[in-house]
Amino acid sequence: MIKIGSIVWGVTDIERAAAFWTEALGYEQKGEMSDDWAMLVPKNGDGIQLSLSKITSPKARRHHMDLFAEDQKAEVERLISLGATRKPWNYEPGADYVVLQDPDGNPFCVVQI
Repeated sequence: MIKIGSIVWGVTDIERAAAFWTEALGYEQKGEMSDDWAMLVPKNGDGIQLSLSKITSPKARRHHMDLFAEDQKAEVERLISLGATRKPWNYEPGADYVVLQDPDGNPFCVVQI
């Protein structure tokens, strides 16, 4: 079984976006913020994580979902059987995610939890 674990929001300024979204949603920062990544979670613990990813692209498609899976390999295979495709990606060493595209070409990640 998989579930939406995080919405990943593309932003040009991580600190500004984190300040805005924590106040707007009643969220707080989870872990350390880096120059290109921040994770925000509900203060009361109830809700979906919002991850902020620094982008440089002016394109409108700057957002994607992270689906959390206990058995990533099986879920990736299942999603591909439903019509998803693997998106070519340059993975960093130790990456815990697989990038797929839905039938319309929208990217999403399957993250091993």
